[in-house]
Amino acid sequence: MTEITVTQMKIRQQASLGWTSLSRMFQTKEVSVLFALLLVSGGIAMATPYFLTTDNLMGVFRSFSTTAIMSIGMVMVIVTGGIDLSVGSVMGLAGMVTALAFGHGFSTAVSVGCGLGVGLLFGLTNGLLVTVGRLPPFIATLGTLSIGRGLMYIVTKGVPVTPDTPEAFSVIGQGYLGYVPAPVVIMVVLAIIFSLIMAYTTFGRHVYATGGNEHAAWISGVNTSRIKLVVFTLSGVISALAGVIAFSRFLSAEPASGFGVELDVIAAAAIGGASLAGGVGSVQGAILGAALTGIIANGVVLMNINTYAQQAITGAVILIAVSIDVWRNARKDR
Repeated sequence: MTEITVTQMKIRQQASLGWTSLSRMFQTKEVSVLFALLLVSGGIAMATPYFLTTDNLMGVFRSFSTTAIMSIGMVMVIVTGGIDLSVGSVMGLAGMVTALAFGHGFSTAVSVGCGLGVGLLFGLTNGLLVTVGRLPPFIATLGTLSIGRGLMYIVTKGVPVTPDTPEAFSVIGQGYLGYVPAPVVIMVVLAIIFSLIMAYTTFGRHVYATGGNEHAAWISGVNTSRIKLVVFTLSGVISALAGVIAFSRFLSAEPASGFGVELDVIAAAAIGGASLAGGVGSVQGAILGAALTGIIANGVVLMNINTYAQQAITGAVILIAVSIDVWRNARKDR
């Protein structure tokens, strides 16, 4: 065999390995969502010159940051095979309680603590209903969703709460770190922390094991009830944090705040590759899913498309994302 032939074979092998690696990379769900995100962004950028301006992009990041933050807790719940429908109510009630605490003269630390306490209480309640009460997550969180929404109207009688707040508190929702809005910074920090937790800690492995095969995980020594309790509690606290951020941004707590947000959060997780059957999903994917829905919403506005079409477009994206996931799983089974 000549030296030229050997060299050609090596080049072909390297090209084949490179193509295989590239193919595998694009088969990962997060990369697929990222590719879709770039494709949609490119299309909007060609349709309107205002999309790629710094002000618009920072506005888009700020607008979807609360949804992305809540999707971090949601994706952990979904990975265990559950669902949390109460996140929108927890978000709204947490912001409302924070506003009421400021209205009664409490300090920033105490007021924020009260808001986060709402998330802790609802998260623990959801977890106990699912683990101790053996209620299906859908039913348990549907009940707490209604309770939280009802409490908001009972306490406020349908009137917005707009208390005086310290200027330092508004930095949480209105401030910037350089050109980057503070909520986006919080989103990135939380995404990094929980991505590392899910990927490199025993807790993260147990979360995936619980959703992948709960019975097998339990036999292996995983306390699946404790795992579920923790993820529901984390989802509640993270949703409450999003509520505090939202109140800090607008400095007014509306009784209807957070209404329907749970659908956006679930959509972000599903578009990002989380399987509603459990065992599959990632924080990075959920963030990318939230970014994709946020950019679609912004593009609808910039291109003067009927805003009612946004929900239809988001729904279509969800169906496409889930259908691709089902198709991939079917191919693996074959």
